[in-house]
Amino acid sequence: MNRLLQAIHFAALKHSAQRRKNAAASPYINHPVEVAHHLAEVGGVEDEDILIAALLHDTIEDTETSEEEIRKAFGDRVASLVSECTDDENLPKCERKRLQIEHAPGKSVGAKQIKIADKTSNLRAILADPPTDWSTQRQLEYFQWAQKVVAGLTGVNSRLDEEVSAVIRKGYDQLGDAQQ
Repeated sequence: MNRLLQAIHFAALKHSAQRRKNAAASPYINHPVEVAHHLAEVGGVEDEDILIAALLHDTIEDTETSEEEIRKAFGDRVASLVSECTDDENLPKCERKRLQIEHAPGKSVGAKQIKIADKTSNLRAILADPPTDWSTQRQLEYFQWAQKVVAGLTGVNSRLDEEVSAVIRKGYDQLGDAQQ
């Protein structure tokens, strides 16, 4: 429990100045907390390292945090899981998105679960309160891309798989795409 609280505190400090791009400008920290909560509640994940990595999954990518800093605070396994969930921000966005699809099947079981929970959280957020500058078409394109990423992640936790599939179906229904 102490390590989980330490991870929540660490993530809250790292993401303290960040807001989501939705109309509510929600505090960004809500997202990693939701990802960890989804893993535990829906996926039944009890592995502390996976839950900690879920809380920290965006810190390297979105803040001034290094993999080494996470390694020192939370150990090798957590740092490795966070690293697996981190895009290379030096690459163009289209290349990062392509690589997420390509690399999904080769991720560890823990990273696959974190990524599925992350995609589920992001997809739900788009349906509930999308980024203010996103058209319906852009939202739909995100769903189409996320479905391709998720296809390479499924098969390790049926409850997470079922939930993300339901959210994707809901998104297509809500956004008007019959191409499921």
